[in-house]
Amino acid sequence: MESTSNPATADGLLTSKVVHLALPVRWSLVGQEGRGQAEMACTYDIHPHGARLLSARHVNVGELVMVERGRNKAICQVVWAGHPDSPLRGQFSVQCVEGRTPWEEELRHMEEQYQPIILDGPRRGSARGFGGAEANRRRRPRFYVDGGAEVIVGVQRAEGQVQQISEYGARIAATEVLRPGRDFRLMLNMFDISVAVKAQVKYLVDKVGMGVEFQEIRRGDRPLLNYVLSKLRTKRVEEFAEVEVVREPLAVAG
Repeated sequence: MESTSNPATADGLLTSKVVHLALPVRWSLVGQEGRGQAEMACTYDIHPHGARLLSARHVNVGELVMVERGRNKAICQVVWAGHPDSPLRGQFSVQCVEGRTPWEEELRHMEEQYQPIILDGPRRGSARGFGGAEANRRRRPRFYVDGGAEVIVGVQRAEGQVQQISEYGARIAATEVLRPGRDFRLMLNMFDISVAVKAQVKYLVDKVGMGVEFQEIRRGDRPLLNYVLSKLRTKRVEEFAEVEVVREPLAVAG
């Protein structure tokens, strides 16, 4: 287990608009005896309520830090920290508790950027859905996972759970089920890590779940997805249950 975090804080990090952007910042611990020595760090991604930072110094979940950029500063709380023996060592996420985020101006001028999922074999247009029959995709391991999911279609959002995942797709249970062929945005939260993808529904599972295929992944999130998959190596899915394939016009299933 990497760390513990406040569930409400984790939900806030999951649903916030996150932008992958490297900005140099200064940070220091804040305690009863005042501020500690200032350290340099770089943001990995930023959002309206905080950021994920990369620094040479380890911090603990729950600690308060002062984060500064130029003349802007804010007191933040550490809500997640990568294990020092993992590939995410040195990374930690902070949530602002006093003051405005020092990267507020950058957020006004930037949007989330996505990059295509690079597939092996045939390109888009072939029957290559998650859980489909294409041999080269079936060679990609699939894993059981217990995590949160948010299905986003336009301005509408629906909560759900991610049950199985691979490099190219996932099985999602959600309060709103979309028809096969529907494109949407998907936010995944596993091991206190947020991963954003653009996905397409490939099939339905008993009318309460969806097999989805990843089309694009938020820039900077590929290492996070790989890290999650590496932690799930002992939970590989050998066989999927039978699924109901529905071919109807694109609409929310009702």
